Amino acid sequence: MPAVEHPLGGDDVLRAFLELETPPGFKAELIEGEITVTPPPDGDHEDAIARFARAVAREAAEELYVSGGKGLITPKGRFVPDATVAPVGHFRAQESWSSAVGVELVLEVTSTNPVKDREPKRLGYAAAGVPCYLLIDRGESKVTLFTDPKDGDYTSLHEVDFGRRIKLPAPFSFTLDTGPLR
Repeated sequence: MPAVEHPLGGDDVLRAFLELETPPGFKAELIEGEITVTPPPDGDHEDAIARFARAVAREAAEELYVSGGKGLITPKGRFVPDATVAPVGHFRAQESWSSAVGVELVLEVTSTNPVKDREPKRLGYAAAGVPCYLLIDRGESKVTLFTDPKDGDYTSLHEVDFGRRIKLPAPFSFTLDTGPLR
């Protein structure tokens, strides 16, 4: 089927996106000008996020917290990471969509559309200057830590298979156990 030119321009798409109502549990994101609606995650997806959040709470500086479902504005769109790590109080008194400035790390766990997590979201977080992007790629059974954003992408990455450990840089400064992620 040939691609159909969408009649809405950039501002119209953003307006439609901001007015969009999704069913309970679904999340909507604006990724590179395309509205993406994702169904509620499965149990393994949620377990991976919970394990990460517990590790940050146990191991990282007390000045950091993990937020789930926080909308971030990036140069590539409006994303809702599976988890966002920022200084305590960073999002206080902010709107539902906030700048990514000051965010220390975003976590994405692949689900229904892993390509969006692997490339457009990675590039969006890098363009926004988020220092660390942690991707739990269930399709590839790998965990990848992208760091050092420069010129719209990350310049460093460290990848491990599920079940291996991955070192998170400061301000985290701990090793994350990636098993038994699925």
